[in-house]
Amino acid sequence: MLIEMVIDGVDVPEDGPAADHAADLLVRVASGDQTAFADLYDMLSSRVFGLIRRVLVDPSQSEEVLQEVFLEVWQSAAAFAPNKGQGRSWILTIAHRRAVDRVRASQASTDRDLRVGARDAHTSQEGVAEQVELRIEGRRVMRALGTLPDPQREALTLAYFGGYSQSEIAALLGTPLGTIKTRMRDGLSRLRQEMGVTL
Repeated sequence: MLIEMVIDGVDVPEDGPAADHAADLLVRVASGDQTAFADLYDMLSSRVFGLIRRVLVDPSQSEEVLQEVFLEVWQSAAAFAPNKGQGRSWILTIAHRRAVDRVRASQASTDRDLRVGARDAHTSQEGVAEQVELRIEGRRVMRALGTLPDPQREALTLAYFGGYSQSEIAALLGTPLGTIKTRMRDGLSRLRQEMGVTL
């Protein structure tokens, strides 16, 4: 299953004033401050929507997910730990996960529809063989990805399925660029071994 994820807009350094301000607002939101929540929404909603829209493409679904993201932010702001990361990254991570969940749910629905359609349609033997081969290869890739440690899998998924650059991944995850490069290099090496690919 291919998940289309491309970061929206220009990369903004995590240590900028906007990221610090988001963290301050999240702390206030955690105590039920509605004004802080409105300020946080005004500050980040367009960027969050842009990220979601690039993942989902569909504007109406993107708007629904945007609402879900900020509802989750309101409900779980107390879970944000300022000492563990930037506020903006925390919110963008929620948005990314929500958007991916929506893609997976849509994909599952589409797969069900395709199975029903395939059952009811008269498909040539050649078409069936091609579909089976693509599914088998897709499963091999997903199994191989599943063997990777979470940090390596996350970096590779964002880069290859999402189109993020290494610096965008570093900013999104709040991780040094060198660490992201190492995770991707090691992850690709393990993927090659798992899939028996030689260069």
